[in-house]
Amino acid sequence: MHEQDSPLKLDSTLKQDSTLNEFYEDVVRGLSQSQKTLSPKYFYDAQGSRYFDQICQLPEYYPYRTELKLLPTVARELNSYFQQQAIDELNVVEFGAGSLHKIKPLLEHIPAIRHFTAIDISGEHLDNACQELQKLFPDLDIQAVQGDFTQPVSLHSSQATRLGFFPGSTIGNLTPEEAVEFLRSARQTLGTGSYMLLGVDSKKDTSILHQAYNDSQGITALFNKNILQRINRELGADFELSNFEHQAVYNSAKGRIEMHLRSTSDQKVQIGDNSFTFKQDESIHTENSYKYTTEEFSQLSQGAGWVTEEWWLADNNMFAVTLLRC
Repeated sequence: MHEQDSPLKLDSTLKQDSTLNEFYEDVVRGLSQSQKTLSPKYFYDAQGSRYFDQICQLPEYYPYRTELKLLPTVARELNSYFQQQAIDELNVVEFGAGSLHKIKPLLEHIPAIRHFTAIDISGEHLDNACQELQKLFPDLDIQAVQGDFTQPVSLHSSQATRLGFFPGSTIGNLTPEEAVEFLRSARQTLGTGSYMLLGVDSKKDTSILHQAYNDSQGITALFNKNILQRINRELGADFELSNFEHQAVYNSAKGRIEMHLRSTSDQKVQIGDNSFTFKQDESIHTENSYKYTTEEFSQLSQGAGWVTEEWWLADNNMFAVTLLRC
């Protein structure tokens, strides 16, 4: 995207930079709470994105492979649906685009997709992924937006019907209240008459959930700790990574996996002018992953102004994909 001879069609006015100042303020605010927190959106620097790609290949991590297996069926049925609706030109807008693996089944089975807008917080990772996608689909009009997908984005005006795309279980990283706000924001970005295709992780046996977020190779632990490494590198902090342990537990009362970094000793960490004290066993809450029934999520999306059109369920109800319209 930075090469002048790149075939990729980009609009630099769409690029949204998260400043170091915002990063610093978010970190200080989160670590100043009684239950220390860090926003999971800061997982995804270039290294964090690479770790997540590795997580998606782990045998324990069912969401990625289950959804990827389901998507060709979803795409074929969507193609028939859009033909019935006489929709012959689509602009797919992927929120939190990552490595762009999930868009490929849609591009292969839905010829009406002429435009693709990818939004991701990791600019370097987004650049590389979009370049590779352009090689596979040279006629596709691709635009990339570096920024926070939870915020409204100004898209190019077009006659194409817009289809939001939010695969994986990323919607589960938001609290139900935040998920409603995101869906409202996405509705604002996409406009009236648009559609939204989302991946939703279903409630299931807790042993399956535990294994998925506590993999035997320790990649999820590296992914979790990388946020501390990023704070050290970009904000000049002095976190000692060996003094923190990855923890992931299922909170059945709230229907979510919680990821934490547990302090293994009494310690103090300096970030700029701010000093933070950690007691032994005190944790930083880094991420949630909410699980939903189809009824629960349909009700949630309705509260954000969307109507549920269809559900697709994977084998044994391990994962689900839903189509919404507004």
